[in-house]
Amino acid sequence: MKFIVCKNYDEVMTEAAAIVAGVVREKPDCILGLATGSTPLGMYDRLVAEYEAGKLDFSRVSSFNLDEYYPISPDNDQSYRYFMNTNLFNRINIDKANTRVPNGSAADPEQECKDYEAAIDASAGVDIQVLGIGQNGHIAFNEPEDKLYAYTHLTGLTENTIKANSRFFENESDVPRQALTMGMASIMKARKIILLATGAAKCEAVKELLSDRITTAVPASLLKLHPDVTVICDEAAYNCN
Repeated sequence: MKFIVCKNYDEVMTEAAAIVAGVVREKPDCILGLATGSTPLGMYDRLVAEYEAGKLDFSRVSSFNLDEYYPISPDNDQSYRYFMNTNLFNRINIDKANTRVPNGSAADPEQECKDYEAAIDASAGVDIQVLGIGQNGHIAFNEPEDKLYAYTHLTGLTENTIKANSRFFENESDVPRQALTMGMASIMKARKIILLATGAAKCEAVKELLSDRITTAVPASLLKLHPDVTVICDEAAYNCN
């Protein structure tokens, strides 16, 4: 696990965007693993700017997103499909038919999870997976538990995560209590992983990544078993270590 410590959020986003852009340039038909939430917004803005400047072409790029609330309609402005369309897909020349986000309105969520995992396996494989990290060390919606799921699954959200995500909803009661999410093995299939962590609230989670321990109590710690992981964090997220 490699660490890149940047001065602030902006520098983290610039570094992350440069890495992702490099993958797109090197392999124009690459498959990107994408994340939602407030953290990667700056990275998406920089990738859009590169596209608008004529420096990036996404026409042959495909993508898989980590997760989606359940139940939620894709056109709900709090869904992750809506988030990705608004913040990235609508702003670049990617073919939306090649962008995959778990279907939060699927009638059979268990089958949707099986189909999503099968689509990952049937693809050429995710070339680079972008991850954020929760204050409790969760990645995607793999929350701290005694046992973790390997593959895409329907999961309940912890009160910690519900509270953290409530800032995006009008009321905390509006936050869905479940989500469809890639499992740990799903994430580990990616050839390369970058994990973005910014702000003092992520400091304890980053501290766990720097330790020698691997535990399901900090799901992100399992990334230490992957051969190519880069953690890009700012000083605020790193300085308690």
